[in-house]
Formats: sequence, structure tokens, C-alpha cells
Amino acid sequence: MELVKISKVKPNETNPRFIKDSKFKKLVKSIKEFPEMLKLRPIVVNKDMVVLGGNMRLKACKEAGLKEVYILKADNLTEEQQKEFIVKDNVGFGEWDWDILANDWDIKELEDWGLDGFPFDIDADEKDEDDYSKKIEVPKYEPKGEKPETVELFDKEKADDFIEKIKASGISKEEKAFLFMAAYRHTKFNYKNIAEYYAHANKEMQGLMEDSALVIIDFDKAIENGYVKLSEDIANQYKTEHND
Repeated sequence: MELVKISKVKPNETNPRFIKDSKFKKLVKSIKEFPEMLKLRPIVVNKDMVVLGGNMRLKACKEAGLKEVYILKADNLTEEQQKEFIVKDNVGFGEWDWDILANDWDIKELEDWGLDGFPFDIDADEKDEDDYSKKIEVPKYEPKGEKPETVELFDKEKADDFIEKIKASGISKEEKAFLFMAAYRHTKFNYKNIAEYYAHANKEMQGLMEDSALVIIDFDKAIENGYVKLSEDIANQYKTEHND
């Protein structure tokens, strides 16, 4: 790996990969905020300094105003191997676990980092001109598949591990009782399955799921119970739309 002037690196005009403007802007922003990333993931070039891997990163680096970039030379590849590398370097074999991302990561940060494909519908035609909308829509839950089993709605492995740790500790019974209640905070909920289960459930179960804030149907009730807190301008917008 070496650090070279960015002017020496040539973009690959035959690279079939492209990037949308919105994601390109996020990539430029990421490079400006975290330039160290480029050293951990250098641009791969052939013997002629033409990019094999990192075409969009090179373009973003130029847009970000960088004068130098880290490169890794792959000068021993045949023409066929270079073509193969270009495609395989951009193929995503794995899939995201959306439940882990929803529970352990900040969705806003993930969006800022360029992650997309979230498992919910977004109708771009209904967005405001600035790509954001303050309109509050009540979600509709309709069956899309088979009703999940209740064991498919959550994962309490971490909670169970913590409970065993509490049991093995030398703290008082009162302290253990307190921590046992706190341990269930480590339960991870599969909200995709919960929504499906809710759509199949009877009215009584749906009401209890709403009361527990596993799903939100009535924003007034959710706000009253403290599950949702709206900023002042959105709260005013909500009141206007609902004539409150």
C-alpha cells in the first residue's frame, strides 16, 4: 500500500458500477468526516494506475478536495482476472440482519453512512420537496404472511445470560430482585414479526400490544402514556391536522 497524488490515479471508464447522487453526497460527507477510512480500505489499481476497486471512492475523494489517496497495486492480474475482480469487489453476498440493526444501531446514523434498503415502504412521490415530511401518518397493519409463533417475536438470550450472572453473584436478595427486573431490558424484539403477529391477532391482544407500545396505532394515546415525544413544531402540525 502506498500514498500517491490523486492525479496519478485513473478512473475506470468501463466500470459498470454507478452511484446515485444522494448516496454520492453521503460518501463525500463520510470521507470528509472519517478520512482514516481510506487507509483501512485503499483504492485497488492495476499496473497502469487504472482503478479496479474504488471507482466511486476516487470520485468522492476528488469531490472532497483530497490531494492524495492510498492505493494498493494489483499488477499481476490478467485482463480476465481484472474484469472478474471489478464485479466481485462490488457483489454483496451477505444480507443485513435488520432486527440487530434496529435494536443495536442508530438508524439515522446508518442512513447517513449510506445504508439503504430498510424493510419498510417509502413512497418518494409523497415526500415534500425537501425530501422530508412532517405529516404524521397512522400506520396500517395488514397480514402479509403466516402468523409468527410467539417465540419468534423476541430473543431473550442476553437477558437470560444476565439473569444467570445475577444469580451467581454475592449481592443481596433485594438487589438481585431489582436487577432481575432490569435484565429484561436486554430482550431484543423482532418488530417485523411483531407487526405481522399484531395483524393476525384478535382485538383484545391488539389492544394489549398497543398498551405495551409494541405497536403504535393511536398517537394521542402513545403521547399521553409517554411512549412518544414530539418536537414542538411537529406537535403543532399534528394538532392542526387532527383539529385538536
